[in-house]
Amino acid sequence: MDNDAEEVPRYFTCPISLEIMKDPVTTPTGITYDRESIERWLFIDRRLTCPVTNEPLPSDAELTPNHTLRRLIQSWSTLHATNRIPTPRPPADFATVQNLLRNISRPSSLSLLSSLAAESESNRRLILRADGPRRLLSFLPSASTSSADSALSLLLTLRVPVDDLRPFISDNHELIHYLTTLISQSFSAIIFLKTAFELASPKLLERLQVEAFQAVVGIIRDGISKQGTKAALQMLLLTCPWGTSRAKIVEAGAVAEIIEMELRGKAEKRMTELGLGVLEQLCMCADGRAALVGHAAGIAVVAQRMIKVSPAADEKAVGILTAVAKYSATSGEIVKEMMMVGAVSKLCLVMQAECLSGVKEKASWVLRLHSRAWKNSHCFNSDLLSR
Repeated sequence: MDNDAEEVPRYFTCPISLEIMKDPVTTPTGITYDRESIERWLFIDRRLTCPVTNEPLPSDAELTPNHTLRRLIQSWSTLHATNRIPTPRPPADFATVQNLLRNISRPSSLSLLSSLAAESESNRRLILRADGPRRLLSFLPSASTSSADSALSLLLTLRVPVDDLRPFISDNHELIHYLTTLISQSFSAIIFLKTAFELASPKLLERLQVEAFQAVVGIIRDGISKQGTKAALQMLLLTCPWGTSRAKIVEAGAVAEIIEMELRGKAEKRMTELGLGVLEQLCMCADGRAALVGHAAGIAVVAQRMIKVSPAADEKAVGILTAVAKYSATSGEIVKEMMMVGAVSKLCLVMQAECLSGVKEKASWVLRLHSRAWKNSHCFNSDLLSR
């Protein structure tokens, strides 16, 4: 067949994706786009101008289905033996969504809501307008594990604005506790719990029990996914600033699991930065420092990550060694271990590298603190230490 005969007519293609349109809709500026592309442009990327004319478009711009153009595209695709374009299902109506939310306890309603949300941005916004997030959060504590997982997955799909979630989560201890019991069985629960920790009030976070932290630490230990591990580390980092929480996190075994995570050699840059950040916070308390130096590879892992991962990791690692040197290094064995595992050599490298001035000051302080114990060691160049 002649190539010209198969060429897709220009007005059949979306100006954004440059692909043949499956569900053409027209904006108030008179330009037609594929629904998926223009909805992403307006509602996800938050670009409130027409891509072609650059005229302003309201955030709730009405998108009118272009049925005539859709039928022409379907006829053309059938005639030219290309993949036939099915007739798109129209967006859901408000009454239907409200009815589904009222019957959210029925698996069929929850399944249909999930399908609608995944289908188009218009449906997702409709569920938000129908008070979907509140109804889903209220439904969670009474839901079965499978239904709760589906509800949480739907909440993540909805991409609910943070300010809309805050009133339902800030002081909702029951919800936070329920999510911690669910994270071992639901990946969606892990991801949503991180958001819940970010929105929870300091008073609520301080009330968390050791069992909650044990569940979070279990995610790090299991290492099911990198995204889940990072979310768990972020949750610990959010709760570390409070002394009562630090003690509970240490009791939950976080120090050992973070060290083991690094020893497995599968931690990527961001995971290492988060892990060292948690260890630095935990080393601000005696139990945390004891757990670090009590682990056979604790100081060695911290030293090994210096001048290797990133400036952020260097800052955290030097902070950990500073805390150990200041509060835990009265024992000659710990001072000797810092020398043997290369921590002292790395601190000297920090002094020569392009690190932040505050990091260099901490490294210099540690080197001066125990210089008498280290300067005569056969494992170390005393001239480098004196410089």
